[in-house]
Amino acid sequence: MNAFGRADTHIFRWIFGVTAGRDCRIIKYISKSGDGHVYLLLGVLLCAFDPKDGAIFLYTSLLAYALELPIYVVLKKLFKRQRPCDLIYNFRSHITPSDKFSLPSGHTAAAFLMASLLAHFYPSVAILVYIWASLIGLSRVMLGVHYPSDIVAGAFLGIIISMLSLSILV
Repeated sequence: MNAFGRADTHIFRWIFGVTAGRDCRIIKYISKSGDGHVYLLLGVLLCAFDPKDGAIFLYTSLLAYALELPIYVVLKKLFKRQRPCDLIYNFRSHITPSDKFSLPSGHTAAAFLMASLLAHFYPSVAILVYIWASLIGLSRVMLGVHYPSDIVAGAFLGIIISMLSLSILV
């Protein structure tokens, strides 16, 4: 393992150690708030109740996720990075991951994509939504299914795709 991998694993163990032997219900809830159906519901509600920006927000979000999902899948299959729970000896994560590979974090990519779009259309909530996206990323490490670098890569992917979708539609 190279120096970067060792540092990533060391930071992972430190962050995960905060949750070792503890009740992780709140952390699981934060992580679940990054599931895709939440974003669709938010987009539909904004479309229905914000006549000024709601529709373009929904369309931009749909385009962004249509772009992000295949790129995310290709990157997962390209890197094939094993998850901490599969690579670290005698280790158990707090949840069962939804797929085999860890790089990039899909939850984090989706959260930062949504946070970037919300911050663009609704600047008054920017700090709040970026904190929320960051907590989703952190929760994935605390639950034991991602390394910190997976989170950084996911955040980068989400922000880049949101900027691309905004440049296309807005």
